[in-house]
Amino acid sequence: MLLIAITMIAVSCSEDFLDEKPMSSYAPETLTDEAGVEAALKGLHYNFGTIWTWAGRQGWNCVWQVGTDVCSPGGIEGVEIPFFKYEDLNSENGAVYYMWERCYLVINNANTALAAIGEDGDPEKIAEARFFRGYCYNILATLYGDVPLLVEATSSARTDLERTPVAQVNTQIIEDLKYAADNLPDITGTITESRANKHMAMQCLGEVYLRVDQPDLAETVLTKIINSGLFSLVEERYGIALDVDGDYFSDMFKFGNQRRSQGNSEAIWTFELEYTKNVAGGFTGAPQQRRNWVPAYHNVPGMTPYYDDVDDSFVHPYGGRGNGRMRPSNWVKYELYDDGDIRNSENNITRTFYYNSVGYSATWGVDANGYRVDKDSPNAVKVVEVHEGDTALIAASDTIEVAYPYTRKWDSFDPDDQWGWTNIKDFPMMRFGETYLLRAEARFKQNNTSGAAEDINVLRDRAFKAARAESGNSDLGKVLSADIDLDFILDERARELFAEENRRMTLMRTGTLVERTALNTESTIKGTISGVSSNNLLFPIPLSEIQRNKDVQWDQNPGYN
Repeated sequence: MLLIAITMIAVSCSEDFLDEKPMSSYAPETLTDEAGVEAALKGLHYNFGTIWTWAGRQGWNCVWQVGTDVCSPGGIEGVEIPFFKYEDLNSENGAVYYMWERCYLVINNANTALAAIGEDGDPEKIAEARFFRGYCYNILATLYGDVPLLVEATSSARTDLERTPVAQVNTQIIEDLKYAADNLPDITGTITESRANKHMAMQCLGEVYLRVDQPDLAETVLTKIINSGLFSLVEERYGIALDVDGDYFSDMFKFGNQRRSQGNSEAIWTFELEYTKNVAGGFTGAPQQRRNWVPAYHNVPGMTPYYDDVDDSFVHPYGGRGNGRMRPSNWVKYELYDDGDIRNSENNITRTFYYNSVGYSATWGVDANGYRVDKDSPNAVKVVEVHEGDTALIAASDTIEVAYPYTRKWDSFDPDDQWGWTNIKDFPMMRFGETYLLRAEARFKQNNTSGAAEDINVLRDRAFKAARAESGNSDLGKVLSADIDLDFILDERARELFAEENRRMTLMRTGTLVERTALNTESTIKGTISGVSSNNLLFPIPLSEIQRNKDVQWDQNPGYN
């Protein structure tokens, strides 16, 4: 007992006893070996994934599409409402804060990793951290303008951060991405195919150059990707789905076909989700992309997203269980695509549903518009009998969120999760098709409309390949230099990248949000787009950030409270 007492007195008198040693924290002093640095770099991928897998607000994915030219609201969750009712957008919106908070989480973790690696450390590891820092700062600069520029890790709360002019932020973004492009391996040389490669950095750098109005530099870096010989457009069917209906465009978005190793020669950056239940960290949350993009067709009598209880098969799959939170605008559904464009095929945008419940049989009334009503309804102009395999009759009210033309890019079905809580597909973050679109934009901005048309025709040659062969018209779908303007390029981005690109950020980057949104004139019970103005080319600064930095004066972005 005497020995214990003496020991306790000795310890209690030592100031070292109070020193914190956060060996389990994510701090530079804990990343003392190669394994720690490697874990920090992998953590950047994981934390980046949390940006797009937020299930706490299921309308999160809708924020980036509804209220633009391409999407209208379906089943409302709430956080997305101010993004089509723009007059309600303010600094307390949850989406406005979440993107800010998530990006700075990745940035701070990148800075922590860089501090641990050191300036004289492995250039490839430095490059991976700087890629994520540059990528996230590009998001912040696009959405918020002036933001605090932090290039060193922050380990404690600060109340004195200042907003850095966006021009200075842009300089840092370009430096980070150029370093990453110079020092990351090409796509064939990464540790695993999910890790950062130089072409990811180059594609992002090209987009940044366009945003800061340096199209000549954008064209140069994008041309390097195109001329690398490492990528090619998918023009033939491939992969695991050859025995089911599809086409060479839809094959890229089939589960099991999305990665380069699975045959996708367009994949520049495929953010991988590992849905195997035994893989820790395979998911970063509960991705809601399928539930947002796929309509709630299971609410149509005779339709099901589940397995067939009779023979354990999955017949007439329509994408798994969806909620129909966003749907293509009338402009996309009825005006965007020309006849023969494979990107508008039934395999890519489904417009017709068939009853797929085994043994389904019913008698329905049909009204004067061809919609389903009760057979005894006074609105019924005829009565029909329907069965499994027949074209489904859709009620007028269903077209808001239950049954409407929809993209098949986010179909997914997990037999172990038939109710369908999470999306199990990888995210197509960057692919080669977009490289041509970005270069077309760069060429157009340099008044090279013939070069821009050439790039767009590369995509349209692929899109109309089958229709040309069938019609014998080798010029079907081709465009001329006289057709090219920024609107046409944005149209083509919608045709090629619908449900892939972050449409809101594209329109904010190009300064076209207001006029492009005018293309979406739908008026439904869910509301009409209203209140959009040039102020919406930037988000409000989150109120919590203004309040937190109490030692400095932050001005709010124009037009917001």
